[in-house]
Amino acid sequence: MPSKDDTRSYSISELAKEFDVTTRSIRFYEDQGLLTPTRQGQTRIYSRQDRVRLKLTLRGKRLGFSLADIRELFDLYDADKSSRTQLSSMLSLIEEKRETLHQQLEDIEMVLLELDAAKQRCQQALHQLADGRTTREA
Repeated sequence: MPSKDDTRSYSISELAKEFDVTTRSIRFYEDQGLLTPTRQGQTRIYSRQDRVRLKLTLRGKRLGFSLADIRELFDLYDADKSSRTQLSSMLSLIEEKRETLHQQLEDIEMVLLELDAAKQRCQQALHQLADGRTTREA
């Protein structure tokens, strides 16, 4: 017997408010096949599953997953309820994402070092200009 929460439905404005996104974003995720609301006339009715998928989509985006990656995971889950394939795919995606993030972290650290060096050169040049003015003025 489904619990009351399992049968709860949500309007697009309720989900937008709960997750602090625009209704346009939710409609975009629907267009991308990530959400599948039912309709009553022109009104979209989102299920508990749609709410969970929206939450996972937003979390996946924050972690840097593409919408295609997220959709692939949803499709795998829908097709393979044993979830072995989904878990293997998720592990592959996680490893790819970790490698990308580690490379980005190395790149960021290198840029920060270069910026620190440029900042130090600029500060030295400003001090030299200030010292040159003081010497010329004296």
